Amino acid sequence: MNSFFDKVKDLADQHDEKVDQALDKIGDVVDDKTGNKYSDHIDKGVDFAQEHTGQGNTTEQH
Repeated sequence: MNSFFDKVKDLADQHDEKVDQALDKIGDVVDDKTGNKYSDHIDKGVDFAQEHTGQGNTTEQH
């Protein structure tokens, strides 16, 4: 099972910019669905996830 996760991590690392963009979009959708009640928490979660993929956050800060 570890080899699967290693492959996923390698793939995410290779496409870091696209992964970061996707995380931003997912955060925006979740924020919209929750009526923007948890924007700060969602932004922190997205930022955390982006920092832990590839070379860190490759997108502009909000």
